[in-house]
Amino acid sequence: MANNRPIALVCMAVLSGALTACGSTPPGAGPGTVQPTATGSSTRSTSVDRSKSAGAAVSSASPAATESNPPGDIPDNQAFVTFTSATGGYLVKVPEGWARTASGTSVTFTDKLNSISVLTSATAAAPTVVSVTNDVVPNRRSAVPQFTLGKVVSFTLAGGSGVHMTYLADSAADPVTNKVVRDAVEEYFFWSAGRLTVLRLTGAQNADNVDPWTMVTGSFRWTK
Repeated sequence: MANNRPIALVCMAVLSGALTACGSTPPGAGPGTVQPTATGSSTRSTSVDRSKSAGAAVSSASPAATESNPPGDIPDNQAFVTFTSATGGYLVKVPEGWARTASGTSVTFTDKLNSISVLTSATAAAPTVVSVTNDVVPNRRSAVPQFTLGKVVSFTLAGGSGVHMTYLADSAADPVTNKVVRDAVEEYFFWSAGRLTVLRLTGAQNADNVDPWTMVTGSFRWTK
């Protein structure tokens, strides 16, 4: 644990720096107009005016509701492309068309409220649930606005095994609207031969991004 602490803290501190309706249906028309018909006696009977009834039936049929995704939802038809890092020694699939920014050993892909960040650093020993809990969580708690820890667990994927941490955090205020979004963040700590790669997925708390996030994490591979 002592070997992990300073390196993991430096790596996570750098990564933290990179962190930046339903409508109601209008009431339909009532049933067709009922016309009283005199029969010449005191007895009265009624019949439905079928032409008016048909018109009422048409007007009462509300149009199909327009479906809209919660803020931050990645579309189901989103295409993915493979990003290969020559310096980091890994590849990962990311959504096509997202803006990419790089700084040192980190790279970030962003679109609207979503982002994918990858940071690679040299670390002597593989991270464990204990080391992440003891070293990384306190770092996040002090550096991330309104940090709320979710879970810290181990994982095994096709690209390797490691530690998976989830938490909630407030985003940075939008420079135009000054709006702050409550984010759901996932971090995957991959380690191989002295290299630690932290894959961070960030999206609005109520967004349904399970499938695209699964695509991204499941695609991670070491290339050297």
